[in-house]
Formats: sequence, C-alpha cells, structure tokens
Amino acid sequence: MLTHFAAAAGVLGLLTVTPGPDMAVVTRRALAAGPGDALRTSGGVALGLLVWGALAAAGLAAVLTASPTAYLVIKLLGACYLVFLGARTLWQHRHSAPDTAADTAGATGGGPWRTGLISNVLNPKIAVCYTGLLPTLAPPQLPAAWAMVLLVLLHAALTLAWLGGCVLLLTRSGHLLRSPRSRRFLGRTTGAVLIGFGLVAVSV
Repeated sequence: MLTHFAAAAGVLGLLTVTPGPDMAVVTRRALAAGPGDALRTSGGVALGLLVWGALAAAGLAAVLTASPTAYLVIKLLGACYLVFLGARTLWQHRHSAPDTAADTAGATGGGPWRTGLISNVLNPKIAVCYTGLLPTLAPPQLPAAWAMVLLVLLHAALTLAWLGGCVLLLTRSGHLLRSPRSRRFLGRTTGAVLIGFGLVAVSV
C-alpha cells in the first residue's frame, strides 16, 4: 500500500508543480497584497480541491464530465474569471505598481480565500482528474471511498506545500517586490499569463 501511495504522490506532485492558473493567481495576490494574502489564496486553492473531491465522492463530478454542456459552462466561467483577473492586473500596473492601501484593495479584487477557491472550483479539468485519474492511483487494499479521500487530501497538501514554497521564494526576493519597476514588470507578466490561461482554457 505504501508503494501505491508513493507512486500516487509522485504523479500528483508532477501535476501540482506543472505551471497553471493557480500559481499565477497566487503570484498576482503576492504582488498586490503581500505574502500573507498569497498564502491565504493558496489555502483557497486547496479548499477548491477539497470541494472537487467531495463532488467526486458524491458522483457529481462524473456527471459534469459526462455532460458536454455543463462542462462547457464551467469552463467558460473559469476562463472569463481568469481573463478578468488578468485584465484587472494589467490595468492596475499600467503605470506603476500599487503602493497605497486603496490601490492594493483594488488590485486584489476580493478576499484571498475566495479568489483561490473560485479559480479552482471553476476549473473543470480537476473534475476530469478526480474522476479519471485518481481511481487508477488508489491502493486496491483500501475501500474506494477511503482511497479517494486520502488521495484528495494528499493532493491538497502537496498543493499547499508547493504554493507556500513559491510564496516563500517571492518573499525572499523582497527586493523585486519593493522595486516599483520590478513590481510593474511582474504584475504585467502575471496579468498576461492569467489572460493567456483563460484563452487557452476556452480553446481546449
């Protein structure tokens, strides 16, 4: 059983570190409001994984992946949300990085937990992963339901560790976050990446 979980951890670890919208959303939050908000956004992302895990256990995720219309609606909503975040970030950094409380509040666009949660809940690819991939990683020695719970918790823990490490790296690079020119460059790059992820989500 430990061998199965080690293999599952490896697969889920690769999925976690693959660049995606979650990392861009957390980076955006770090630039706009600092590492504390970025960590809470990471918590929202992990909470989104738990929501998808609960939906998968209830069979709703499978219904979603089996319904092209429902899948398309969720995908479009998620894409629009990413494009909105990206456009807002580009607008905020059109001249300079936010350096006042009012600018920062406008840049974040809502609470950190909510931002992370929405960005993940509106990602139907997680439903595909949890209904198609996770069952193949489950140890046969455990009941299917318990195996799914453990794998979802493992994925959420890996996600928290990875995003938290990225936030720590950004914090250690404090000179980048303090320099208006660097913040402007990173903000514009993050905004463009978010819009890119949104456009790619629509096309696939």
